[in-house]
Amino acid sequence: MTGADLRPRWVRDLVRFLPLKSQFVLTGNVRDLQIRADGERAHAGSLGDVLADALGQAGYDDIVRYDPVAGFCDLTALAAGRDPEAALTRLGLTPSGGKAAGGIDLLNTVLQRQAELDGPPLALIVDFASRLVVRSDALSASEQSLFTRALVLAQTVQPRPTGPERAPRFNTVIWIAEKEGDLPDWLLIDNPRLRHIPIATPDRDARSAVAPSLVRSMPGGREASEEVLTKARENLVDVTEGMLLMDLNAVVQLGRAERVDVSAIGEAVRRYKVGVTEDAWRKIERRRILEGAATIRKRVVGQDHAVTHMMDIVKRAATGIGGARRGNRPRGIAFLAGPTGVGKTELAKSMTELLFGDESAYIRFDMSEFSAEHADQRLIGAPPGYVGYDVGGELTNAVREKPFSVVLFDEIEKAHPRILDKFLQILDDGVLTSGRGDRVYFSEALIIFTSNLGIYTTGADGERRANVTADQPFAQVQARVREGIENHFKLVLNRPEILNRFGENVIVFDFIRPEVGNRIFESMVRSVCADAQASGQQVDIAPEAFEALRGLCVADLSNGGRGIRNKIEAHLINPLSRALFERDGHGPVRITKLEHGANTTLTLEAA
Repeated sequence: MTGADLRPRWVRDLVRFLPLKSQFVLTGNVRDLQIRADGERAHAGSLGDVLADALGQAGYDDIVRYDPVAGFCDLTALAAGRDPEAALTRLGLTPSGGKAAGGIDLLNTVLQRQAELDGPPLALIVDFASRLVVRSDALSASEQSLFTRALVLAQTVQPRPTGPERAPRFNTVIWIAEKEGDLPDWLLIDNPRLRHIPIATPDRDARSAVAPSLVRSMPGGREASEEVLTKARENLVDVTEGMLLMDLNAVVQLGRAERVDVSAIGEAVRRYKVGVTEDAWRKIERRRILEGAATIRKRVVGQDHAVTHMMDIVKRAATGIGGARRGNRPRGIAFLAGPTGVGKTELAKSMTELLFGDESAYIRFDMSEFSAEHADQRLIGAPPGYVGYDVGGELTNAVREKPFSVVLFDEIEKAHPRILDKFLQILDDGVLTSGRGDRVYFSEALIIFTSNLGIYTTGADGERRANVTADQPFAQVQARVREGIENHFKLVLNRPEILNRFGENVIVFDFIRPEVGNRIFESMVRSVCADAQASGQQVDIAPEAFEALRGLCVADLSNGGRGIRNKIEAHLINPLSRALFERDGHGPVRITKLEHGANTTLTLEAA
């Protein structure tokens, strides 16, 4: 490749139109570093330096920069050994120390003087042009005068032959603004003598061009073998998707400051993104994960396959094996589907407690609260100009504060489809852009979705019917639920790409079968007795009363474990609390009889 091939597209576009256009507007990624070609190598340089190189090679000896704070200065005179004040004097300015102060009125005058200059072509770069106006649709008198003069001069100035080849050149004006709309529309639209050139964020080719010089400056980079350097370059390009060249430069500076070896450049990127030196996933005790399945099965009963699958996801996250480390994808993704009350949310809580020691440490969003079209503003924050813009989004704020976390999106099917589109960015790139434009990284988070999709279907008459029932074997339940989920994303939402992001991490929960229901019932009753003992009251249940209570609580398992808990509350906790409150005596008691009526009553005897 030649040096010209390494120049960014916007530079080649600018140089191509120098003989044809008198003014240019550069917008977009103007505050980032840009690719600066040096022979057959490239490195990152400032926008001003890249512009000075391009204009200098095109025949411009004098390149003057203006910004609203520093005023005027010559960008290239000192490097070329020329008087830094000569070009400013040509423009009628009174320089001091190589600079000349100025405001919008003086800039207006300088535009006219530049257009009338004879001799070698002079380029004027007006930086931070967005700050020259308060409102582009309501200009003040001085703003109106400035841009009207710019418009008139763009139409009237003529190019002059320059250099040995007598190439036509204008006294060019280059406006640098963040957005095209920051400048008056009538200056840009239908102006044949002005060229708008957007500067894009760096793509993979741009990152690849600067990666060689960056990795060599990392600790160990000059001594590393070519194989190590090649791998480091590829890793740097892979894991910085969507980042600016300024970010890449900062990653390398951080790596040098913290002595991160070139072979671990991905670790430097991780530290730059999440701002944390320690990898919390690597700090999780290996024994805790090894024993985690047995611990979780005590809380999530009868869903051994789901627990095993979740533990596999956690082990991948802890070891870093798999595709999550390439790019910015989350550490793990799980889609938990199945009937109500079977342990989906309980599994998410259990995983949080296993990983971080506190089941309430997870970030939970009830997606039924996000059914409105514009509810996505609660997640990512309101856009500029709207109420709440300065507050930020609930999701982006929470993940920025706790990058190592379990993020639970409960009942995802109840969210508006527009909100589901936000998850494409999270699941694929591991990043979400807030309403304020901040990039929030999910690369260290475990993302869990829960859903009741596939349990019911809607018939042709609009009635809701059960798609799966408890008398079907689990294999059939699993197949029909998966089919229902696929139909919902592909046919109802017309968003198969979201389903594709979940991959094989769709985990279907089984119904609470009778034997599992009995285990859940016994566990919950033991928990009630333990709570009573902790409050100073020892309670025992006679076998006859225990079996009567069992019959009431597990007769209907359609609502799963949550239904069993509700029945225990109605037939044990409430009547037991009533009986203990009305009882005069103290000491251990035994429930000898349970009578079920309008209100369940218990007969207590001193034990």
